[in-house]
Amino acid sequence: MDYPERYQLVFQTSAVEDDAVIVRRTAQSGAGGYPVYEDETGIVRAEISERGEVRMLASGGHQRLGTPLVVPEPAA
Repeated sequence: MDYPERYQLVFQTSAVEDDAVIVRRTAQSGAGGYPVYEDETGIVRAEISERGEVRMLASGGHQRLGTPLVVPEPAA
């Protein structure tokens, strides 16, 4: 299966605008067998299935992991 190289994850925030993060595919797979994607800092990590289902992964202690509202088509 060919997975996209990157996605844009959009998180709803209490601020005026939503928070969007670009994540890129890594060489790792998550527990579900799908690719793990992360942002350039390595803080935002997610396992994303071919159907766009997202499971957020902790990259450190004391994180509050929100679930993205939208996983749009792969970012250009």
